[in-house]
Amino acid sequence: MADLLFKLARPVLAALDPERAHGLTVQALKLGANLGLGGARREPDDPILATSVWNLAFPNPVGLAAGFDKHAEVCDAMLAQGFGFVEAGTVTPRPQPGNSGQRLFRLAEDEAVINRFGFNSCGIAPFAGRLAKRRALGASGIVGANLGKNRDTADGAADYIAGIEAVSDLADYLVVNISSPNTPGLRALQARAQIEELLTRVREARRLSAAPQRPPLLVKVGPDLDEDELRDIAEVALATGVDGLIIGNTTVARPPTLKSPHRVAPGGLSGKPLFGPSTACLAAMYRLTGGRIPIIGCGGIASGADACAKIRAGASLVALYSALVFHGPALIGRIKRELAVKLRADGFARVGDAVGADQR
Repeated sequence: MADLLFKLARPVLAALDPERAHGLTVQALKLGANLGLGGARREPDDPILATSVWNLAFPNPVGLAAGFDKHAEVCDAMLAQGFGFVEAGTVTPRPQPGNSGQRLFRLAEDEAVINRFGFNSCGIAPFAGRLAKRRALGASGIVGANLGKNRDTADGAADYIAGIEAVSDLADYLVVNISSPNTPGLRALQARAQIEELLTRVREARRLSAAPQRPPLLVKVGPDLDEDELRDIAEVALATGVDGLIIGNTTVARPPTLKSPHRVAPGGLSGKPLFGPSTACLAAMYRLTGGRIPIIGCGGIASGADACAKIRAGASLVALYSALVFHGPALIGRIKRELAVKLRADGFARVGDAVGADQR
């Protein structure tokens, strides 16, 4: 049903402002869920795709990256499309509108997207309320919460702690997002001294939370880090006991191969051009951590071969968003089928066997 609706709606959505088109897509998913049209997964996942990370059982390793469901409105609708997990957010403690003006640009010629949202957020209270409602209804499926800081907050750690306190008993994992290029000063938190203090404080807050089972705590870093910066983050992550890393966020770089007239738009670039740089960053982080910290690989995934390359580079899980803009929900099943075929062709019995295979 979702595939057919996407095919019918695609010409209309492509003619609309990208942010407006995305908003209408979310509203349609909400309406479908309210009418009971969400449906179950259309096909069972191939058993080779099942994997366990952080003692969580993922039916498949292909997730929805943060940014699509910023306000935790359609987590279950997207799980029903076949994702193995969904990451909602980024959410900030207090509501904020984000940046003004046009904030989302399609680079159709490049299968890429540029965004400059600036953490537009409903605030943690309604976000947590939606997660609480799905829990109360007995919803299944793994949902993570991506946490950010408010634009005007001087003490960033305090905002991340507020997010942890609000959703630690409602989300299956938590993400400290310190790598969006659209919030002034945010990426400075990736510097060694800042990230060390931040992670020490947020891990203590997670430890003291009232959640009966403390969810894994992940850190999302960007793909624009040099070798020294990556090494610093790896050492701090190992020293502070972070449970996982997400690599990476959008990039401020503009590859010379970009063709779209929107290539000069300000903001973070995602999609196909990000695949190479983000995978190289992922591979470097896997080496620097000795494979001891599970990594979610993001950036430019649009096929099963892309997903497999991320896994072989060191990702335990993968996540995507931008490719959905151009290929629709049918892409999810296609990636999973191609990934299963690729794993078997490469001689692996399960996803976990392939993690970091290119680093051995």
